[in-house]
Amino acid sequence: MPTFNVDLGARSYPIHIGSGLLQQPQLLRDAIPGRSAVIVSNETVAPLYLQTVRTHLGGLHVGEIVLPDGEAYKNLDTLNSIFTRLLEQRFDRNTTLIALGGGVVGDITGFAAASYQRGVHFVQIPTTLLAQVDSSVGGKTGVNHPLGKNMIGAFHQPRAVIIDTDTLDTLPGRELSAGLAEVIKYGLLGDAEFFAWLEQNIDRLRARDPAALAYAIERSCRDKAAIVAEDEREHGTRALLNLGHTFGHAIETGLGYGRWLHGEAVACGMLMAARMSERLGWLDAGSVRRAEKLLLAAELPTVPPAELSGARMRELMAVDKKVIDGSLRLVLLRGIGSAVVTADFDPAALDFILERD
Repeated sequence: MPTFNVDLGARSYPIHIGSGLLQQPQLLRDAIPGRSAVIVSNETVAPLYLQTVRTHLGGLHVGEIVLPDGEAYKNLDTLNSIFTRLLEQRFDRNTTLIALGGGVVGDITGFAAASYQRGVHFVQIPTTLLAQVDSSVGGKTGVNHPLGKNMIGAFHQPRAVIIDTDTLDTLPGRELSAGLAEVIKYGLLGDAEFFAWLEQNIDRLRARDPAALAYAIERSCRDKAAIVAEDEREHGTRALLNLGHTFGHAIETGLGYGRWLHGEAVACGMLMAARMSERLGWLDAGSVRRAEKLLLAAELPTVPPAELSGARMRELMAVDKKVIDGSLRLVLLRGIGSAVVTADFDPAALDFILERD
């Protein structure tokens, strides 16, 4: 069982990765400092794993909150329903919230933990590949707004991340592919060796080969943990993790949350970023073809939806979190494994990509 830390001084925490970790109660108990805990899950995941997690919490005052499933419910109304349940059941500021589910559950539970009584503890138990390799690590929490994705939130680090790879056995194929988008992202933005490994092993990952999945999850988490340790609040290098996200968030918001999965939108956004980088003369055509081939092998979309015009995409991108002082910053590529964050690009290249795609 690989275990390593996200190194943030006094707020450092372990990431545990392995098979059967939901059957190891001590991992969870060690992360709960108080005498009460609330498990937050959704209608899909709760019937599969909630009772198992609850059995590990004997002797504690335990609550359960089961949310509706889907990106459409990652909003302030759902967040407020969590606060209402916590207050109704009189959970105090020494309570630990346990996020049991995918990225939506993790993000909204983390934001609730950051806000409830000005901050309580929380633990991440991600059950989707995307959450395991990305959203559960790093302390970004939040909800969506009709005008923009993840525009309301807070940085709030968990006390532990417990990744049981067995939970991927129940993951639908489309969700697996969506998670692979974030795995591919790490190779593209800063780990060329990993990208080459993914090219050779994508079929094993799609077939859910346990050893391949475990390696990809660990490598992705280590890559992200190193970036978060260097730049926790995204003042510099952490922004590289947004590769594909400015385009992708515009797709998600423009279509309506939940039409495309987050990983699907990010996959398309990464290829749009690669094509724009080629247009600027920063990336060679062969590298663009490699990225496209790998994304297609992962069964991910590479062309934005026809119903979103270039003008609408541009409008949505203008309210992205990466707009600073009126300037849009994008994560673009200078090679496989070499990404940069920049506002210094020819706007005509962006126009070409939005209209072409």
